[in-house]
Amino acid sequence: MLRYEPGTTLVHDLDPRTKLAFQVAFTAAAFAHTTPRGLVVLTGIVGGVLLAARLRPRSVVADLRFVLPFLVAAPLLEGLTLGSPWFSLAEARFPALASYRVLLVLLVSAAYVTTTPSRESRAAIQWLVPGRPGQFLGVGVGLVFRFLPVLQRDAARAREAMRARLGEARPLTERMRIVATTGLRRAFDRSDTLAFALGARCFAWNPTLPRLALGRTDVPVLAGCVALVGWALWPLVGWPPVPGA
Repeated sequence: MLRYEPGTTLVHDLDPRTKLAFQVAFTAAAFAHTTPRGLVVLTGIVGGVLLAARLRPRSVVADLRFVLPFLVAAPLLEGLTLGSPWFSLAEARFPALASYRVLLVLLVSAAYVTTTPSRESRAAIQWLVPGRPGQFLGVGVGLVFRFLPVLQRDAARAREAMRARLGEARPLTERMRIVATTGLRRAFDRSDTLAFALGARCFAWNPTLPRLALGRTDVPVLAGCVALVGWALWPLVGWPPVPGA
């Protein structure tokens, strides 16, 4: 389950602003170079990020399992034809590359979520967007990071309870209805509890947030961000194209 895990890895030590900048730069490069060679380069970068965060690719992909069917379905549906040969590899090629691109971006985002406390994310956003809009965005991000894992656990418990009561014998539509209604009911209960807790703890729009400071390890990562942005802009500014990029 994707959530913050305390640690002492290189990615944990980075400033949250640096990690946000890397996500933006990586996403720009991924959308600018959705080609086999470009995705190979980006795959190597993602492997380095997961290694630096001490995350197992298989475990992270398992946490993203709810998104995978949509990523697989897009190229399959695009490649289907109404006549012979019934499936066109040429038509499915770019959707497959685009789906893989999205998976790489999600893996980088997963590394950010598991290595960054919600308070640091809120501090970074409020630094980036000053004033009340930044405070509003910071509160929203902090609540999502803390609230979403709780809802995921509630949904998992509902499925486990249904299996324990031989719910697997029920039709699929009925199982989906039970899990959905149970999840929504618990979500509303959690929302009411959250609102009461915020009021009881004197919720403030501008609390004392952790101090942000760039360190030595941030410098090479920021340099990498500049390189990724330059690589993303390379084909847009009229420079000679990089072969195969």
